[in-house]
Amino acid sequence: MHSWEEQMKAELLHIEKKAQRRRLHSIDFLNNSSIIMNGRKLLNLASNNYLGLAGDDRLIEASIRAAREYGAGSTASRLIVGNYSLYEHVETELARWKGTEAALIFNSGYTANVGIISTLVGRNDLVFSDKWNHASIIDGIILSRAEMKRYQHNDLDHLETLLKKAPLHKRKLIVTDTVFSMDGDIAPLKGLVELKEKYGAILMVDEAHSSGVYGERGEGLIHDLRLQEQVDVQMGTFSKALGSFGAYVTGKQWLIDYFVNKMRSFIFTTALPPAVLGSILAAIHIVQQETARRKQLHEYSQYFRKKLSDLGFNIGTSVTQIVPVLIGSNELTVQFSERLQERGIAAVAIRPPTVPEGTARIRFSLMATLTKDELDWAINEIATIGQEMGIIS
Repeated sequence: MHSWEEQMKAELLHIEKKAQRRRLHSIDFLNNSSIIMNGRKLLNLASNNYLGLAGDDRLIEASIRAAREYGAGSTASRLIVGNYSLYEHVETELARWKGTEAALIFNSGYTANVGIISTLVGRNDLVFSDKWNHASIIDGIILSRAEMKRYQHNDLDHLETLLKKAPLHKRKLIVTDTVFSMDGDIAPLKGLVELKEKYGAILMVDEAHSSGVYGERGEGLIHDLRLQEQVDVQMGTFSKALGSFGAYVTGKQWLIDYFVNKMRSFIFTTALPPAVLGSILAAIHIVQQETARRKQLHEYSQYFRKKLSDLGFNIGTSVTQIVPVLIGSNELTVQFSERLQERGIAAVAIRPPTVPEGTARIRFSLMATLTKDELDWAINEIATIGQEMGIIS
């Protein structure tokens, strides 16, 4: 056996001993509230399909129509022959929805964040990143070779202390999630806008978990707080509340042109398949029109958070549709997840390195398409397991 093979197998064993090993599970879609996993029907409380659009017939039909008209694949990057007219139509609708001059679509949230950050800043610049930002943001900073300054989570005072020390001649980028994916809390966007203006920084906001969920027409938390004119770079995804795939950035026309000419993760990748663009377009229209879905999601989220908190579960600082139950121990968290599956609930154990050591948790995420009866049943099952395991009394 080669030494590199022995080293990697030893590393896997070490991960196993820490109860951090991850495995893929076969999933089949059943309906907008349930899945089949390992042959068992489970109520789906683990999905980012917040508005229940992933299984919507209108998105499916739009995908089929686009594939029939444009083909199964885009066949090249957008700067070669992959920039179908459908792309331009979707980006025009996206910019209109977000109220910006222009928009650009990417293949995923990961490639978007890596590309945006590494294009905005370089070796001689500074990036101020919330300590709980998504891994794709961290990887984008590393790839950019800029100096990373991590400020304590949502701590504006700490951020300002770091900004004060920054050399005036250096380009400064502040980047944050809006809704934090593992904790369900939100960034202090108004305070971040004030600091970026005070210190002449660029402000980039990742709306992955708030697009479709907040705003009068689902534009996101930035619009909900009426800060769209003050946030320089708005990034988000279509793969969560919009039920499709891909990501976007919106902003000034010159900025989008700059990305087209400079961003490696955009230039050197094959364009999205037409079927995906068709579903994105349908989702953008539906999200703007069907406000009842957002209202239902917010009502369910508030109800679920209160019930779990009243039962004695530690849900941290969640104020959104993402509701963690903090347990701490990796082993107990895995056991809790397994017990939930045995009772018919899909909810995933989140462990380090995704979250800090000692903060392992079950991450519940809600959908507008659940029924009240399903939610009440799930709460009762969660409570029973919590009591049996001694997590709550």
